[in-house]
Amino acid sequence: MPEGKLTPAGSVAAFGDVVKRLPPKARVLDCACGTGQLAVGLAALGLDVTATDASAAMVRRTHQLAEQHGVPLRTLRVSWDELSGRLDGSPPYDVVFCVGNSLAHAEGASARFDVLTAMSRLLSRDGRLVLTSRTWELVRARGSRLDVGHRLVRRQGRDAVVVYNWQIEQRWDEEHRLEIAVAQVMADGSVLTSSERLSCWPFRQEELVSQLHAVGLGVESNTFDPDAENYTVVAVRGEHAQN
Repeated sequence: MPEGKLTPAGSVAAFGDVVKRLPPKARVLDCACGTGQLAVGLAALGLDVTATDASAAMVRRTHQLAEQHGVPLRTLRVSWDELSGRLDGSPPYDVVFCVGNSLAHAEGASARFDVLTAMSRLLSRDGRLVLTSRTWELVRARGSRLDVGHRLVRRQGRDAVVVYNWQIEQRWDEEHRLEIAVAQVMADGSVLTSSERLSCWPFRQEELVSQLHAVGLGVESNTFDPDAENYTVVAVRGEHAQN
């Protein structure tokens, strides 16, 4: 996670253009909320926030962070395929966030379309869907590789080297794999290593835009740059939608 997004306030600041247009008490859904930095930051602004994630551990961490900051927040363990059934009965949301490169974990184009459909159905008439993604065109162009951090990363007084092991397949529609290893340097000079393996189904930027249009959303803004590592897309329902 970038330094600027390590706090609730920093995470919200990254989406300031969207947040500042929200009315007081706006209903917000943070879908795939992760550790909860964004959800808690939004709740601290007085917004009506629901945070969901398929991981019970992430939901628990989000709830704990909300308690630490003393903000009200609804947390639910909900997978993407449960979104419609679990949340359709609620009033619509003014904004749905799906950030942190989460969308690539949907298992291929069909599953990704279903996720986008479910999120779009939860939006109010002029509601917005905010997505962030890696620039998968860049990731694939670099091929399978081992990316080792060139400097120590400091988190909560601890130093570590972060290593990314990319397994890139020949075809876009195949399952790609990423192992993230953190080698923590202990006070006595020893190294403690932990890792996590992730599966990803990458997509081209134009494919994402096409699927957004197919589920009835128009792209309001898109920061895609083929030479940048990440980009943000804001899509909108209603009369503001564009083709």
